[in-house]
Amino acid sequence: MTTPTETVVFGTEDILRSLCDSVTKVLTAASHSQIRYSGMVQRITKTCLKPDIGCFVLFDGGFSGLVVINFSATAAMELYESYMLSMGMSKAELAGSHTSDEVGNVMGELMNQIVGDFTSKVARELQTHITQNQPKMLALNKQVMLSVDTNLDKPEARRVTFYTGRNNIFYLELAMDRTEFIRLHDFECHESSPDDVFEQANAASQSAPARQPAASNDHDDLLDSLGM
Repeated sequence: MTTPTETVVFGTEDILRSLCDSVTKVLTAASHSQIRYSGMVQRITKTCLKPDIGCFVLFDGGFSGLVVINFSATAAMELYESYMLSMGMSKAELAGSHTSDEVGNVMGELMNQIVGDFTSKVARELQTHITQNQPKMLALNKQVMLSVDTNLDKPEARRVTFYTGRNNIFYLELAMDRTEFIRLHDFECHESSPDDVFEQANAASQSAPARQPAASNDHDDLLDSLGM
């Protein structure tokens, strides 16, 4: 129990840890293998989409920010194949390259579930609300710089290294306003399970109109969506 003299503060690293926990929870459940992240975090000055396949999500509301996840081809294919095989597909039915629209769509859906879990935790743990754009997954052959500095007063950026079950590496980058959440009084938080996340995502996808797959290398749409 928190006493009046104890001040509980949640800062950038706490928000980053919560996001990393959402990544590991959703991808571990999807791939049926243990996804983990490094105990060290990097301070960075720029966020980038990098080859081979990357995804970004913009947040707004209680706080603003940008989340980027960059997968190597081997990491993306490992997660895609593990997820699809667990859904009952045969090996022969799977796409053979990370540049396939199917791989991009599946990885984008997993990112959507990660974001959904994270925004739910923000509502429960920080008692605030954030909205986000539809995650965009792009197969890339060159680096694309992303910047949200014009929307942030005091931007901070971090990079975290993740490892798949087969020790393939991918990276998460977070850029957001420097902020602190200070707990005024105690409240209860109810943790959701990975099954709840997938059920919510499936319900949302069934109720939403079918989306046309986006071109995997359409950099113009990427820059337009960022207002650049």
